[in-house]
Amino acid sequence: MQTKIVKEDIENIAKFLKEDCKKLNGKTVLITGAAGFMGSYFCDVIAYFNENFLEKNCKIIAVDNLISGNKSKISNLLKKPFFKFIEANVSKPFEIEEKLDFIIHAASIASPIIFRQNPLETMDSNTLGTKNLLELAKKNKVEAFLFTSTSEVYGDPSPENIPTKETYRGNVSCTGPRACYDESKRFGETLCMVYFTKFNVPIRISRSFNVYGPRLGLHDKRVLPDFMLNAWNNQNIVLLSDGSPTRGFCYITDSIRGHFKVLLSDANGEVFNIGNDLEEISILELAKCIVKTSGKNLEVEFKKSKDKYYLIDNPNRRCPNVTKLKEFFSDWKPEVMLKEGLERTWQYHLEVEV
Repeated sequence: MQTKIVKEDIENIAKFLKEDCKKLNGKTVLITGAAGFMGSYFCDVIAYFNENFLEKNCKIIAVDNLISGNKSKISNLLKKPFFKFIEANVSKPFEIEEKLDFIIHAASIASPIIFRQNPLETMDSNTLGTKNLLELAKKNKVEAFLFTSTSEVYGDPSPENIPTKETYRGNVSCTGPRACYDESKRFGETLCMVYFTKFNVPIRISRSFNVYGPRLGLHDKRVLPDFMLNAWNNQNIVLLSDGSPTRGFCYITDSIRGHFKVLLSDANGEVFNIGNDLEEISILELAKCIVKTSGKNLEVEFKKSKDKYYLIDNPNRRCPNVTKLKEFFSDWKPEVMLKEGLERTWQYHLEVEV
């Protein structure tokens, strides 16, 4: 389903990529996690390319097992002649009839609470799923394979490594409660690099930093939708920490624009951070911003989580260094700051729920 806010987002992304998208003319793209938050945006942007910029449609093969994704996010595309949906688990080998030209691997559970409830499924999609897709990429001799990774691969960076560069090797626990996600994403990146060096598969890796926006469900359990859910339900914002950890939040349009720039480039074997380096905000300040966005008379409360693992291995600061992305792609920069992004996200939920 496309709301007014989502349509504006898609148009914003697509117009920015008007020249880049010519590489997709008449091609076929496989997108995993297609019914998820980011995956659905990938699908909608390519659909916009087809209907506005490309002479020949780019065929979209959308794959999702619908464990965490929701088919309603792509319902507007299901009857399009260039769109094909396959309900499948990428962790198990599967075949695609069509010749593939591009692969975007965006299938993963990214919410800490949810991936701790589904650790094996999380690990499988990031490891077995990645290997299966790399085999498809090798077989089809694709033009590009994009692995959408995460800033979680850095774990809890040391102070001298913040803002964090792509060269930082990380401070990650391999036995902690977040390890099923962090370490499987790290291994997924390793698989990509092995297929690049051994088989010349044209991989590129993009590490997202705290992406948010429309289609990130209020029940996702990440901090920003959690706070929004409180406000939506006319409840005070509940902090389960002292609120001092900081994050650089990146609105979905800025993130997706970056992912597409990487996908449609010639940056084989490269790794890029994608995030907002212009704003870093504490969790307490985020809560206050969401109260202000909601326009409701709410307060911020401090409570202790009943989940003993809730804050274990939680990074104190997360802020990207995106110098490399800006150097490779001089026209890319973060454009949507937190105030506007929160307002757009809140308006989206009003459109969906009212």
